[in-house]
Amino acid sequence: MIAGTPEPVAGTPDPPQAGLWNIANALTLLRIALVPFFVWLFFLDGTGWRLAAFAVFAVASITDKIDGDIARARGLVTDFGKIADPIADKALTGAALISLSVMGELWWWVTAAILVREIGITVMRFVVIRRGVIPASKGGKLKTTLQVFAIGFYILPGPLDYLRWVTMAAALIVTVVTGVDYVVQAWRMRRASEGDA
Repeated sequence: MIAGTPEPVAGTPDPPQAGLWNIANALTLLRIALVPFFVWLFFLDGTGWRLAAFAVFAVASITDKIDGDIARARGLVTDFGKIADPIADKALTGAALISLSVMGELWWWVTAAILVREIGITVMRFVVIRRGVIPASKGGKLKTTLQVFAIGFYILPGPLDYLRWVTMAAALIVTVVTGVDYVVQAWRMRRASEGDA
């Protein structure tokens, strides 16, 4: 028992768990559903369609923050949400990056570097979860923000090349650095668990 934590009262039921169907999970599912809609709009010809694709990407990105805030504030964190939320994030950014590369607007090596890091770290987190949870760092949150803005600038039509390159370069650097940091954390966690064994 942790010091300062009240002893459970005999016969007292456990606090109710958040139900699967709640507003936070609904927003996560909406984000997943918007991915193919975004891709369809992105590949349509015309500035108006490109702006529509940007609007869908922006809405989907905003739901990422909203669903997390709601889940924490209202106690709606669920196992489904813990799994579905990162999948929704990777699906959105991955679809956008791949679409940009298919159109020849973003180098494939940039897309590959970001996706390898994102998928690799997500898999690693699931592998080490029995030893402990690797929390999202401030660098990880900065990485997500930079990726969203960089992708958004690439989706938007217009002469924004300098802004696109600078933001994407920053996003790529932070993505790689935070990826290395997560690997180090996982390695230390493994060493600590082996030491306790």
